[in-house]
Amino acid sequence: QVQLVESGGDSVQAGGSLRLSCAVSRSASASYCMGWFRQVPGKEREGVGIIDSDGLTKYADSVQGRFAISQDNAKSTLFLLMNSLKPEDSATYYCAADLFLTNCYSDSWITGQYFPYWGPGTQVTVYS
Repeated sequence: QVQLVESGGDSVQAGGSLRLSCAVSRSASASYCMGWFRQVPGKEREGVGIIDSDGLTKYADSVQGRFAISQDNAKSTLFLLMNSLKPEDSATYYCAADLFLTNCYSDSWITGQYFPYWGPGTQVTVYS
């Protein structure tokens, strides 16, 4: 029903920028909630930010002001622009989707536990 494929992961020096993309294939849906998450081996998954079908966004405190989520006009690609990268931003980054808006209106979005669709992830490494 929904397929997601991330790309754009790379190794970048601290202070630099990187833009991740998530190609979205889904059945027609007027409403949806999509998000970016990240995970380091041995640690819990961490929410980065979400965007709903109206373009409204929310971000985790750890990335607020540095990261920005956007989507193309066709809403077939989700982007995560990451600026002022820090070594602690190193992780595998995943995009996730829900065909309902519920996740975007709940504080529980940050856990990612209610998103049913996930991409395979893309690795970001930030070196100092």
